[in-house]
Amino acid sequence: MEARNSNLDNLIKLNDIQFVIPVYQRNYDWTEKHCKVLLNDIIEAGKNKKEHFIGSIVYVNDDIVPITKGKELIIVDGQQRLTTIILIYLRLYKLADKLNDKALKEEIFELCLINKHAKVKNEEEKIKLKPTENNDKALKHIYKDSPINFKGKSNIIDNYIFFENNITENNYKEVLAGLENLIFVDMALGKDDDPQRIFESLNSTGLDLSQGDLIRNYILMKLNSQQQMDIYEKYWEHIENDAKDESINKDMVSDFIRDFMTSEYNKIPNKNRVYEEFKQKYSIDNLNEIKNYLGVLKEYASYYNKLLNPQNEDDKNISLKLENIKSLEVNVSYPFFLKIYKDYNDKVIDKEEFMHIINLIESFVFRRFICDVPTNAMNKIFMSLYRQIDKNNYIESLEKHLCKLGSAQRFPKNDEVISKLKEKNIYESINQKRKMYLFEKLEQGLGKTFINFSQTTYTIEHIFPQKPVKEWKKELNQKDYDIMQEKLHTIANLTISANNGELGNKTFKEKQDMNINNGEQGYIYSKLWLNEYLKQIEEWNPKNIEERFEKIKERFLKVWKYPNVIITNDNVEVDIFEADDPTGKKLEYIKFNGEEYNDITDVSKLFSFILKYYYNEKEELFFTDEIQKVIKITTNKKELVSDYPIQLSDIYYAENTYSSDKKFDLIKKLIDIFDREDELLIKYK
Repeated sequence: MEARNSNLDNLIKLNDIQFVIPVYQRNYDWTEKHCKVLLNDIIEAGKNKKEHFIGSIVYVNDDIVPITKGKELIIVDGQQRLTTIILIYLRLYKLADKLNDKALKEEIFELCLINKHAKVKNEEEKIKLKPTENNDKALKHIYKDSPINFKGKSNIIDNYIFFENNITENNYKEVLAGLENLIFVDMALGKDDDPQRIFESLNSTGLDLSQGDLIRNYILMKLNSQQQMDIYEKYWEHIENDAKDESINKDMVSDFIRDFMTSEYNKIPNKNRVYEEFKQKYSIDNLNEIKNYLGVLKEYASYYNKLLNPQNEDDKNISLKLENIKSLEVNVSYPFFLKIYKDYNDKVIDKEEFMHIINLIESFVFRRFICDVPTNAMNKIFMSLYRQIDKNNYIESLEKHLCKLGSAQRFPKNDEVISKLKEKNIYESINQKRKMYLFEKLEQGLGKTFINFSQTTYTIEHIFPQKPVKEWKKELNQKDYDIMQEKLHTIANLTISANNGELGNKTFKEKQDMNINNGEQGYIYSKLWLNEYLKQIEEWNPKNIEERFEKIKERFLKVWKYPNVIITNDNVEVDIFEADDPTGKKLEYIKFNGEEYNDITDVSKLFSFILKYYYNEKEELFFTDEIQKVIKITTNKKELVSDYPIQLSDIYYAENTYSSDKKFDLIKKLIDIFDREDELLIKYK
């Protein structure tokens, strides 16, 4: 690799070359903000006649691969700056035409915008910059037409319009002078250089490229140009298009690959190490292997698309169910749903079974949410959940497993969830999206009609108002008034109204009967189930709020069902922190980090396993006072009481003479030290 400071203007004006942005590069994503900074720097450099450094441009000098139309400089890094500079020259070219400066127009066109020596039939192929396909159309459009006539969204178009508005006859000479003073680090790679290694080095901070970008480059960079194009068009482009949240136009490729790998390998990659994990699992040495695993990724990306964008699911009933999952914002369930979606697609399960599973997960997640069960265990639950399914008893095996989970992983039963629901501050403790989801589902009940309150004028209404008028105190005694204040934000005191502003803090009777200008605004005119009870009563008091809660409770339990399964074994999986005293008990199995271990059948084996695991993971922690105070570790076995100490390494041994309950306590201590709560589940025989 040769690196030197060079003049950018000289590079661009080289004869018989073409700048090629390979398909493995990310999209051109500079915005007006970046363009404004660059243009200001260029104008300043032009005014002061001083050099201005703009960073590095790394390219493969294709002297090695001569082509008929000239030499290709394949841009490995620096496409954002280079593309933007070309847009500036393109604006200057069109301005010169407008100003009738034929000499300047011809100079810019022949030196900066095209390779006039290219031996091609199609004049468009002479364009000096060859961007990726999704930008190519936009760039060619600007060459021959007004940017305002371009159909579609493109940063190329947007940024050119910015330059069109900001490079004028008043400042273009400063811009030209500034371009001549741009300096960059010129890094030309030769045949012995490894573009992938250099690319990784340039982007080692992870600030510029996502994990998905790095993976794309890893796959494509070492292929030849034709292979790159084939792989990109047949596989990667589909993956990128599918792994996008269309509601916010956000690229989710990194998340998709992380979720896919979680589902495949039962291990959750660190968000910042997805690329590293991917490299360990997938080779790029064999083109057929690349095609095989990208074919699998492409298939799963099509399922991921429907999880991100439920409206893209053709079946309307399934689409509505997936909307509910998205409303709950439980993205950690996606690794599980990827596998379920594939089973549905492969006809392992039918539509009704698929929808049943979605309902089941919806109930599981929302009940936990109502009960304020910590969410930090959720990703591990869904990481390993698919493995618990018995394909011969698909639904029941899944239900039984979820119902067996204990402690922080539990599926809250009816008594717990109703007790929490009754007193929960629904109005203040839940975000707007989940609140509307709750009321939509209650209103819908078990019906097939989907109600979307968020897309209507409906809002949440306090029946007993937040700022009640004085008449409320006349209608309620002090004790009842205080109770209503306590119940203010609970679900029994909340409803949905299209006239919240008009209802406001009025008395209950006024809210019932309100009919301004015969507009039928009050509760008695409402067509909603949520207001049905409010039509039938004369006043709003603690007794009636209790009665309304009972009706809401009945519907809640029907909508968010607890599975109707019989758990024959009372010994269920529990978090070790919730487990009974182990004295005299045997283990059926343990589950650690999502993996099940059937060979660990007693507490002694468990103690030895945990010590060795954590020692191998971070041995230095075992020599801190925190651990040394509770577990004796030494190189001299004679210092230990036990005849059978735990061998941690070739030289270190740990004391093993502790009672079962003491070993339990020590395991819990280690879990706390290593911050691994909810990683260890046990099941007694």
